[in-house]
Amino acid sequence: MSLGIIITRGSSLQAAMKRLVRRFVDEHQVNSHDDMERIGLNRTKRQIAEVTKRVTRKKNPVPFREAWVDHFVSDKFGAATTHWGKLHDRVQRGVGNPCPLLLIGFPDVMVTFGEDEIEVKRLLEEAAQEAYSAE
Repeated sequence: MSLGIIITRGSSLQAAMKRLVRRFVDEHQVNSHDDMERIGLNRTKRQIAEVTKRVTRKKNPVPFREAWVDHFVSDKFGAATTHWGKLHDRVQRGVGNPCPLLLIGFPDVMVTFGEDEIEVKRLLEEAAQEAYSAE
């Protein structure tokens, strides 16, 4: 017997990705490539060039944080990568059939930024209640 298990970003996590990454760079006061190194994030030459191009362009330059968040999220979590919406579309088309599939999509509330355990528990309970009432 075959069984497929797929774990990916849920719809809410995919939708919240820019907001979550932006919160991270805001909390770490990231305003330059040097700041990225300071917090231990290494980028490729291509990534540095793409962000620098947006920050230094003559017409409509954007602040470093905005340029980096946009580039990072589209590069790592964009439409070409696997997420719940893409997975759902494929399953609806019959991909994987007749193999039974267990599909798990992590919601945005799974991402924490060091909140205490009580706050994390409250957020998870709130998300579970929203999911239950949506059914």
